[in-house]
Amino acid sequence: MTEEKRRKERKRGNNARYRDSSGKTIFGDPVLCSQFLRNYVDIPILKDVKPEDIEDVSERYVHLFTEERNSDIVKKVHLENNSFFMVSLIEHKSDVDYNVIMQVFRYITFIWEDYEKEQEKLHAGISKTEGFRYPPVLPVIFYDGAENWTATVRLHDRVLLSDILGKYIPDYHCLLIQLNEYSNEELMKKRDELSILMLIDKLKSAGDYARLNEEMEEDYLKIVLDGSPEYLLKLMSEIVETFLSKLNIPQEEVDVFAGKIKERKMGELFKHFEGWDVQALRREAKEAKEEAKEEGICKLLKGIKKYHASREEAVNEIMEAYELTRESAEEKMRLYW
Repeated sequence: MTEEKRRKERKRGNNARYRDSSGKTIFGDPVLCSQFLRNYVDIPILKDVKPEDIEDVSERYVHLFTEERNSDIVKKVHLENNSFFMVSLIEHKSDVDYNVIMQVFRYITFIWEDYEKEQEKLHAGISKTEGFRYPPVLPVIFYDGAENWTATVRLHDRVLLSDILGKYIPDYHCLLIQLNEYSNEELMKKRDELSILMLIDKLKSAGDYARLNEEMEEDYLKIVLDGSPEYLLKLMSEIVETFLSKLNIPQEEVDVFAGKIKERKMGELFKHFEGWDVQALRREAKEAKEEAKEEGICKLLKGIKKYHASREEAVNEIMEAYELTRESAEEKMRLYW
């Protein structure tokens, strides 16, 4: 294997691992996370959150859960006089997880238990005092699947008899951020780096790309990225690579696209999209070729049979004519003989 092939294999492997946690990477970055809290969450006290106000405490909690939840994040957000926690469950799977609401509940419980123990170490007995309060936890579900989210975002909906027992059953709602509910126009109005990533994450087909190409505001990309730090451009290009891999785009084209972001050549990014459907075209060509092949085999066998050739002769003939294995040839015989 050449060095170039090794490089591509390593890159492919890295992308596969990265793809599983692309949402985590977005929310894991303090700049992107602060943009999310300011511009995508309608809570007034969060409108001035800055990157330096956000502390990642995920490792303190997510190790308590299974490997399949490795994309979850927990942030501690420091406000002027208080702090609160944000739990974000990143759902990028094609299937909706109907038990996410209980997963969030476990996180909330662990966070409160951990906070209580921490405060008790500082001030023994404080949790039993009248004025003791637990920190708020904002539960967020970020879902970028193609289909609509159909699972509940309310705890009561997962508990039997909650409609009868009402106030005696704990309840809360998750903040659901469903990517496909945002229009391209809405995202472009945000004027932040996160909006670019969300726009690209929305691309599920060549048709989506063509639509975005038509709706793209001329100065949007330049305005957003002119002041972006270099590290964030690099991070964005890596995230974009994994998003594009979902469209099964050839790696060479992905490299060019991601490179435009790192080089701030955003004006060139959405100029062309003809090559984006290349894999679909290749599949269509292959299918057409297969159809022609099947038709040819069928005609050949009918011709052989017409002249009363033996089954064995027919098998040998199509093996030679179409370079088939004996097993494949026998399968064609069952279909067309």
